Amino acid sequence: MTSTRKVVAPVVVGGLLLASMAGSVTAQSPAAELTPVTLQLQWFAQAQFGGFYAAKDLGIYEKYGLDVTINETPSDQAPHVLGSLPDGPEFTISWVPRVLEVRANGQSDLVNLAQHFQRSGTLSVSWADSGITEPAQFAGKKVGVWDFGNDYEVIAATRAAGLEAGTDFERIIQDFNMNAFLNREIDVAEAMIYNEYAQVLETVNPATGELYQPADMNVINYNDVGTAMLQDAIWARAAWLAEEGNADIATRFLAASFEGWMHCRDNPDECVQIVTDNGSILGLGHQAWMMNEINALIWPSPNGIGALDQEAWDRTVQIMLDASIITEAPPADAHRSDLADAARAMVTGDATGAEFVKGTVEVTPGGE
Repeated sequence: MTSTRKVVAPVVVGGLLLASMAGSVTAQSPAAELTPVTLQLQWFAQAQFGGFYAAKDLGIYEKYGLDVTINETPSDQAPHVLGSLPDGPEFTISWVPRVLEVRANGQSDLVNLAQHFQRSGTLSVSWADSGITEPAQFAGKKVGVWDFGNDYEVIAATRAAGLEAGTDFERIIQDFNMNAFLNREIDVAEAMIYNEYAQVLETVNPATGELYQPADMNVINYNDVGTAMLQDAIWARAAWLAEEGNADIATRFLAASFEGWMHCRDNPDECVQIVTDNGSILGLGHQAWMMNEINALIWPSPNGIGALDQEAWDRTVQIMLDASIITEAPPADAHRSDLADAARAMVTGDATGAEFVKGTVEVTPGGE
């Protein structure tokens, strides 16, 4: 697959010079050898990772000279740990606070290359009749959270409210579903706006015989609470990036991934089908909800997809410090913007999504 596009710097793929400072060039010669790399997802195949699957299935990675293997992450492992291994994957998707915590413990040299999620999708939900509408009201309650660093926004919010797990409320480790909440075994549940929140809405309310409605729940959005942190980003090991030629590989990987996400923004239904075809066990209705919400976490990207807002990074770090999740700020080289900047210069089309408007998706029973 070939295409013609403008670039602002020479790019070498498979030993071939593909671009000059001026003029249009072929992004990938069909005869060029593809460079194999691996992307470690932070969960199973689903629309949360639609842009990466689109880049693979539509031949965008190949266009940039890459043969990309996408690995799922089992629920009993952590992607940022796998990505930190010396022989681990070249690229890892993980939330910023998870990586900063293991970096602070000297267990990782992962570097944030591109911050494609511009907003947090973390919620806590309670039943409307509970009266629980803010973290300060978690006192004396059973509060569900996930492990592996997924709970840091909740921890930060409760500590800011003067509450400590185990003393002021019972911290319950949830399964990665909403069963405990639906069965009223816990008072509050952690939920992603693109996943578990929809799982409740896709469930029949036994009292009415109809699907649960948003009015049946109180929703605590951590963007409103003030402890939302940066989430999905693309990471690579500093040691790997330092090896000759790998910064170029990373730049091409970012460019292709950005194009994949631009495609999913403009063609969400197609990306839902692509993810489904790649083995997602979630129903098409649930995937459509997820794709719609994921696009809203990425777009608009005012400074371009993958651009890291320094204020958002600093805010994430400060929230972690205030909550004693880390004891010192990460070094400046824990993130870099040069590769994402170069990658955006390689793509054509709208890389900011300034005109993006979130769509409306119909909730389907069971997410089917």
